[in-house]
Amino acid sequence: MTDILSIDPDSDLLLVIDVQNDFCPGGALAVADGDAVVPAIASLMPRFAHVAFTQDWHPPGHRSFASAHPGRSPYETVPFPYGDQTLWPDHCVQGTRGAAFRDGLDVRRAELIVRKGFRPEIDSYSAFFENDRTTPTGLAGYLRERGFTRVVMCGLATDFCVAYSAVDARRQGFEATVLLGASRAIDLGGSLAAATERMREAGVVLLGGVR
Repeated sequence: MTDILSIDPDSDLLLVIDVQNDFCPGGALAVADGDAVVPAIASLMPRFAHVAFTQDWHPPGHRSFASAHPGRSPYETVPFPYGDQTLWPDHCVQGTRGAAFRDGLDVRRAELIVRKGFRPEIDSYSAFFENDRTTPTGLAGYLRERGFTRVVMCGLATDFCVAYSAVDARRQGFEATVLLGASRAIDLGGSLAAATERMREAGVVLLGGVR
C-alpha cells in the first residue's frame, strides 16, 4: 500500500461513487462518518482533468428493499435469481432528497453521471455491472472510447459499491486505484476486511489507511 498519487491528466478519470444524502449521516442507509469524504473529494477534484460520478437511483419498491419482502428486515440476506442479496432499508429513491448528491461537491465537474440500481428486480453495486455480474452499465465502453486507462475511485461505501467497482475495473482491463482516505465503509459482518482482500487480489492499488 502506498500514499503517493501521481495523476496523468489524459488517461486518468476520478470516479466519485454514491456520495448521496441517504448514505451520509441522517440518511436512510447512513455510512458512519460518511460526511468526511465530502471535503476530501472536493479537494481532490481540481487535481483531475476528468471526473465522473455514480448515483444510486432506485425506483420505489425496489426488490432489494426489505420493505418489498413482508416479514423480512433490513440487512437480512435472501436468495435472488443472481445469488444472495442483502436487503436494505429503502434508500436513494429516484427524485428524492435522499438520492441527491451531498452538498459540497461540485457536480458541474462531472463529465458523466452513471445511474445504477434503476432496474426494479436487480440491485447494482458496481459502476460497471448490475449484481447479476453480466448486465453492463456502459461505463467500460465510455472509458475505452474516451481513452482512459486508469480509474481512481473514492466515495461510499468502501466495502460495497467502491470495492465492486474497483474489482470490475480490473476485470475490464483498466488500472484501478482506490483512495481509502476519501472513502468510508459500512463494514457489515466483516465486509470491509473481505472487500479489502478482494481488491488486493484483483490488483487494485489502495492508497491511504483502510476507512
